[in-house]
Amino acid sequence: MSTHHPIIALTGSSGAGTTTSGLAMQKIFKEEKINAAVVEGDSYHRYTRDQMAALASEGKYGQWNHFSPAANYIDKLEALFADYAATGSGRYRFYVHDEDTQLLQQGFQPGNFTPWEDLPANTDCLFYEGLHGGLKVGQYNVARHVDFLIGVTPIVNLEWIQKIYRDTHVRGYSKEAVVSTILNRMEDYVRYIVPQFARSDINFQRVPTVDTSDPFIMQDIPSEDESMVVIRFRHYQEVDFPSLINLIPDAFMSRYDTIVIPGNKLSLAMDLIVRPKVMELIEVGRGS
Repeated sequence: MSTHHPIIALTGSSGAGTTTSGLAMQKIFKEEKINAAVVEGDSYHRYTRDQMAALASEGKYGQWNHFSPAANYIDKLEALFADYAATGSGRYRFYVHDEDTQLLQQGFQPGNFTPWEDLPANTDCLFYEGLHGGLKVGQYNVARHVDFLIGVTPIVNLEWIQKIYRDTHVRGYSKEAVVSTILNRMEDYVRYIVPQFARSDINFQRVPTVDTSDPFIMQDIPSEDESMVVIRFRHYQEVDFPSLINLIPDAFMSRYDTIVIPGNKLSLAMDLIVRPKVMELIEVGRGS
């Protein structure tokens, strides 16, 4: 952790909704004129898309799926966090997605990586969005460098529905292939992804209010209006729960450290809850 160079991490698995939450975070950065160095967890994968496909064709899933530390440069990720906390600098790169128009126009191919480079200079904070922002395993302890850790973790059936829908409708995979991926990486999900949510400062968990008993036959993703969001605070003693409940329509407390809100109020809740913490970190960093 660092007073001078704060690190904010948003962690959650593929299809969990981290991208949407990440956009909400970047909206805060823009409105508050915060110069954030933004790093995607995909950039620290060890293998290209073709290399992962080749491993899968050999029946090598397990440690070669993206949830596993073995399929990622966890050493480089922790080095980035440690370097940034100490000096405000570090090394990163980009993973090229199919929709990354700017990188594609520069000649990079989808499923590959750009060269490693230095972070932009003189940034106010580092914002990481990906799978391993709260990872602690073996010799690696990424979580210890993070000043503010946010978990995004819908109930597992909803997470599967979101992944199946995205990968079949957007990425063109067959339903069978997506289901196979879910099954093959389940052990690593339990070992490496789930424990991070016990280390997070805040968890946002979306829970559908429609029947998702069999996520593999769902034809669409439950909407925000068909969901509730459970928000758990690690440092609940510092939270003004009466104020939040008053400001968020139909919110209520379900436990001493937890509030529940309508799904369509998530953006409002993130703004009310996350923005003050982000500004506190930035103001301390700028003033130190």
